[in-house]
Amino acid sequence: MSTLTLPAAVATAAESTAPAVLGVPGVLGVPGQINLDYAATAPCAVAAAEAVNAILPWYASVHRGAGALSQRCTLAYERARQTVADFLGARAEDHVIFTRNTTDALNLLASALPAGTTVVTFGGEHHANLLPWPGHPLRLPVPSSPGAAVRSLGEALAELRRGPHAPAHILVAVTGASNVTGEVWPIAELAAVAHRHGARIALDAAQLAPHLPVDVAALDVDYVAVSGHKLYAPFGAGVLAGRGDWLDAAEPYLRGGGATTRVGAGTHDVTWATGPARHEAGTPNLLGAVALAAVCAALQVADRDTLRADEERLVARLRAGLASIPGVVELRTFGPDAERVGIVSFAVAGRDSSAVAAELGREHNIGVRDGLFCAHPLAKRLLSEASARSGLTLPPTALRVSVGLGSTESDVDALIAALG
Repeated sequence: MSTLTLPAAVATAAESTAPAVLGVPGVLGVPGQINLDYAATAPCAVAAAEAVNAILPWYASVHRGAGALSQRCTLAYERARQTVADFLGARAEDHVIFTRNTTDALNLLASALPAGTTVVTFGGEHHANLLPWPGHPLRLPVPSSPGAAVRSLGEALAELRRGPHAPAHILVAVTGASNVTGEVWPIAELAAVAHRHGARIALDAAQLAPHLPVDVAALDVDYVAVSGHKLYAPFGAGVLAGRGDWLDAAEPYLRGGGATTRVGAGTHDVTWATGPARHEAGTPNLLGAVALAAVCAALQVADRDTLRADEERLVARLRAGLASIPGVVELRTFGPDAERVGIVSFAVAGRDSSAVAAELGREHNIGVRDGLFCAHPLAKRLLSEASARSGLTLPPTALRVSVGLGSTESDVDALIAALG
C-alpha cells in the first residue's frame, strides 16, 4: 500500500522553509508566499506530515477492532494521548481528552462544571473563553499590567467568598497569551491566587503553547486547552487536559459508541465510562491526534530557549519597523515592554484595515489578519485607547501580524517595506 506523497512544490517548500538550526522543527510552505498569520492557523510542521504519512497505510478503526490494522491505530492513538500529556506536563491523574480545538475543549469543560459554579474571566479573553460559560460569569475589567490582573483577581475572589451566598465552586478562566496583542499573562501567579481562595483555574493556551513551554504541574493550573492548528498540526485536533473529578461526574459531552461500558434495553439503562472515553464518543480523529503528538514530540526535543530568543528578536524588529511608519499605531494591553509571544496588532490611521490586508495579499503576497480577531470587547477597547494615545483617528478594526517557526527577518522586512 502506497503512502501519501507531498506535491513537489510543497515538499520543496518544506525543505526551504525549515530553519537551519539543528533540531528545530521545520514547516511546510509555498514558495513566494509570506505567511504572517500564524495566530489564526500555523503552517503544518514537517513532523506532522511525516507522522500522517506513516500511519496512513495502517489506517483502520480505533479501540474496537481485533485485527492488526485496528490494533496498530489504537496503539498510535493512545500513544499520541500520552505524548501530548507529557508535552503539557500533565499530572498522572489528569485526563487528556482529544477535542476539535480550544473552543471545543472549553465548551466541554463548561458542560462539565458542577452545579453552583461561578466562572470568573477577564474582559480581554478570546470569544472561546468568554461565551461558553453557563450562568452569569463574572467578567473582570481588562487590567493595565500583569500585576494589576493578579490584584484584581484576588479582590474579586475574596468578595465572592464573603457571606452566606458564596458559590459552591469557582473556576477562573484566563488566557496564557493574548491573541490580539501577544502579551503573556502571569498564569502561575493567577493560579496561586485562585487556589488561595479555593478556586480552580483553566488556562486557554491556544496562543501560548506554540511559543513557550506549558507545564500544567509547574504552573499549577487545573485545566489547559490547546488547538492543534495553532500548534503546527492540521485542523480538527485539540485537547482538554486536567483534573478528572468534574469530568467523570459530568454528563458525557457526546453520547454514543465508546463512551459507555454497558447499555441495557431501557432508555436510560446506561453505564457511562470514566476517563477520556466518557467524552470521546464516536470514531476519533486518529490522524489529527497522531499529527499533534508528532509536533509535541518534535518541540520537546528542540532547543526552545533558542527558539524563544530568535522569536523575540524577530518581534522586536517587527515592532521597531511598525513604529517607524507614520500613522501606524500598535495595540497593547500592558506596557510597551511587557513580555509577549510572536503576535503584534496595529491600525493604520486613515486606512481601512481590510483594504490594507487585501492589498498586502494581492500586491505583495503577504498574508496577515484583519478584523477584531474573535475578541471583540478587547480589540474595540484597545483601538479606542490607541486612538486616544496617538491622537490619530483609527479605523474600527485592526491588522494582526503573527510569526513562528519558519518566519524570517526577510519576511518582516518585506511587510514593513510594503506598509511603508
